[in-house]
This record gives sequence, structure tokens and C-alpha cells, in this order.
Amino acid sequence: MFYALERIGLFIDGANLYAASRTLGIDIDYKRLYDEFAAQGRLIRASNYTALTDDQDYSLTRPLIDWLDYNGYTMVTKTTKELTDSTGRCKIKGNMDIKLAVDVMEMAPVFDYIVLFSGDGDSCRVVEAAQRRGTRVSVVSTVRTTPPMVADELRRQADSFIDLANLAPSIGRLSVDDPESVMATRISPAPTVLQDA
Repeated sequence: MFYALERIGLFIDGANLYAASRTLGIDIDYKRLYDEFAAQGRLIRASNYTALTDDQDYSLTRPLIDWLDYNGYTMVTKTTKELTDSTGRCKIKGNMDIKLAVDVMEMAPVFDYIVLFSGDGDSCRVVEAAQRRGTRVSVVSTVRTTPPMVADELRRQADSFIDLANLAPSIGRLSVDDPESVMATRISPAPTVLQDA
């Protein structure tokens, strides 16, 4: 799938990856995820897009974001908005799709290969645009859930599809006895945030 010395870019929709991994029962070890793709070629950029609520500056999510930021990931964050619908229910919105799409478009010429961690069908157009610029794109999500966590049109548009369940042995958390996994084991993943349909 990857060729030696190929320039690779990871674009991770944090909420989407969290939802897919949680549904599959996988705890992501972000150090192992980074190392897995760095071993495939030249990992130029690993960007993680995460929405935060106002009160998360001091929550359990903050250590994870800081750890990622200090360990090779480019963190792209945005503060969520709290909205009340017509029935009076409070909803939290923090869609990162536009930021992710713009970054993919701006940086596509830098990469030979983009790995997009998302199952959102809205990503089809940005995948197609990156491909028109000569960049190959793989999508990482899962079809092993009911319903699948990846849109069929996104799977069809991608050059290849990688099921997150198949990556679990390479990027899942190891036991606490493994010294390289201790830090990641202490940090819980970010909570999911509602995405626009």
C-alpha cells in the first residue's frame, strides 16, 4: 500500500475516530498509531482535529491534547457551541469538517499519500479534490459495526479503505506493563461531540 520514502500525511477527525474505536472496543494508543505510519514511509504531518467545550481546559481531555501536541501531532482545536433546539434540548456542536477539508486541500501537494481517519460522507469531495492533485488517499474507519461507521460513497471514492478493526493489533493500547504504553494508558480519549449531518 505504501512505498518507501513516500511522504505521508495523517488527518484525524478526533470525534469520528473516538466513536469508531469505542464502538469496536479499541483503546487507541496514539504513540503506536504515529509509529505505525511513520514506519510506512516519511510521516510529514499527523494532524488531529478535536472540538473542546469551554470547561475542558481543566478536564481529563487536556492531558491527552497536550501529550499529542508534544509527541508529534499537530493539534487543531475549536471551542464547541451550545445550542438549544425548538424542544428546549441542549445540543453541543463542534464540527471540524471545514478546518480539516481546508488543510487537506492546502497541503495535498506536499504529500504522496494522505490517510484520512473519518467515515463522514461529506469528506468525499475533499478526497476527490486531493486525488485530482495526484495524491493517493486511504480512509480509515470501520464496516464491522451495525450500521457501518463509514459512508459507502467515501469508501468508493478513496484509493483504499483500511478497517480500523484490522489496525487494532498495531495501534491498540498494550498492557500497562509495557513501558511505552504507560503514558497513553493513563489518558482517556476525548469525548464525542455531535457532528453536523
